[in-house]
Amino acid sequence: MSALNVEFPDAELQEIREIAQERGMTMKAFVRSATADAIARHRALKAGADVFRRVFDDPALADAIAAAGIDDGPAPGTTGRAA
Repeated sequence: MSALNVEFPDAELQEIREIAQERGMTMKAFVRSATADAIARHRALKAGADVFRRVFDDPALADAIAAAGIDDGPAPGTTGRAA
């Protein structure tokens, strides 16, 4: 199995140590778990973005929205920012 040596500032290393201890995990197990969670979250966001692009790049959908008179964007002449 490959390994990766990662350096942390002392303060971050202490936080990792404390969180791992609170969860009853070794530091190594905690870092592996956090990394696996980050990978899963990245994959899910990427998949969601792909679906979003496929749906909203569909010209038929744009035509249907226009035909329905749906306009949920900012009112003309505004910046779209809340007051």
